[in-house]
Amino acid sequence: MKKYPILEFDPARKAILEPSEYIEKMDIPERCVICFFQDVITRLLEAGKITLVDESHSEMAIHPVYRLNDRPVALFHPGVGAPLAVGLLEEAIARGCNKFIVCGGCGVLNKEIAVGHLIVPTCGVRDEGTSYHYLAPDREAEPHPAAVAAIRQVLEAHAIPYLTGKTWTTDAFYRETPGKVVARKAEGCLTVEMEAASLFAAASFREVVLGQILYGGDVVMPDEWDGRAWNHRKDTREELFWLAVEAVQVLR
Repeated sequence: MKKYPILEFDPARKAILEPSEYIEKMDIPERCVICFFQDVITRLLEAGKITLVDESHSEMAIHPVYRLNDRPVALFHPGVGAPLAVGLLEEAIARGCNKFIVCGGCGVLNKEIAVGHLIVPTCGVRDEGTSYHYLAPDREAEPHPAAVAAIRQVLEAHAIPYLTGKTWTTDAFYRETPGKVVARKAEGCLTVEMEAASLFAAASFREVVLGQILYGGDVVMPDEWDGRAWNHRKDTREELFWLAVEAVQVLR
């Protein structure tokens, strides 16, 4: 028994509740975009560009799963926070998806990173809880290199500038203290968000391919917070979604 329960990793491949035992595989694309932008999904639905294919359920809501009408790509919103996002990822894998590109926003730890600037995480600092149930305790979790390569290929083909680097994944956005921000910046983190490290860890455990594209949102600095109206960037969010679709299609 460890001093801290979060460090008591059990490497057993089978859990008591396995998604594959109660979710049947279905006729769904193996390639999937996980999109944090509900506004984008709503517009796609209203424009008749996506079709509902299944639903996940939680006490919070019904979580629709869609497919694009003009290409073999699935789509779902992962909710907010690592536990729900990973749970919905698990169910997507059980349905038959195995290649994922995630698109979302993030806080930036340097105000020189403009709102809307794209960042491709190369690892996530595991300052959350979910990842510790999928990988042995360690400081970081990494996306699949093939997914990172696909994202870079697409961004460079469109001559879109982007940054690569570490992201800080935390469960508690009201506990991003000045000391924590200083420490995370010192170890090389560019951004802060709530899901990346957990998604990377779960994808690694399930042996599927997953990477993420973020866009710079609010500024989170030791002596400053600036929302910069980051979640009202309609054009940025929609463009990022279509870049994720393109990346998941070129993913090998």
